Amino acid sequence: MTEYVVAPPAVTVVPVEGEARGFPVRRILCVGRNYAAHRREMGGDDRDPPFFFTKPADAIVPPGGDVTYPQRTANLHYEIELVVALKGGGAEVSTDQALDLVFGYAVGVDLTRRDLQNAAKDKGQPWDASKGFDQSAPISTIRPWSGLAPQGAIRLSVNGMVRQDAVVADMIWNVAEIVSEASRLWRLEPGDLIFTGTPEGVGPLVRGDRVEGEVEGVGVVSFGIV
Repeated sequence: MTEYVVAPPAVTVVPVEGEARGFPVRRILCVGRNYAAHRREMGGDDRDPPFFFTKPADAIVPPGGDVTYPQRTANLHYEIELVVALKGGGAEVSTDQALDLVFGYAVGVDLTRRDLQNAAKDKGQPWDASKGFDQSAPISTIRPWSGLAPQGAIRLSVNGMVRQDAVVADMIWNVAEIVSEASRLWRLEPGDLIFTGTPEGVGPLVRGDRVEGEVEGVGVVSFGIV
């Protein structure tokens, strides 16, 4: 039996709707600028292949948890997203095969230290610290799913005021295309989560705000900023 010099980290687990068993998170892949209006909002207007960034598994904030306003930022932004939870994996997966890898879907919020991101972009530096920080990935319970991916409404409100309101069908790259493209960059494995991008309307959060996001037919994520 292997002994460790420090205690190994706990497995990050997301609850599964209707199940006593949880979904163990291996890693988190995220897609940037996957809604045309948000792409224009952030200064682009094209259909390049999807680009990815990552968050560590322990960035997850499970359902019911609040988010501590992170250090080193004065401009924390919300980004509501459909999240894909994978039960299968592989490399070079075709779009026809991609949905067979999906265990279910959840609602997630990609929290972003926008000021750090903008500063890194201006200097041509990596912007990992703006995305992959502690508690940067609040998520709902995962809903098991089969068949076609969700296509309905996706929205987010802050203190009861709607800030983002779109439909998942507006994604530039659909779920099958995202999974297939990701498998050309990494070998996907069970336990991977993929945040699929956010629509327009992103904006700042402050301490005391209450955030609620929903994807039609999938679920609701809700948390406070403390």
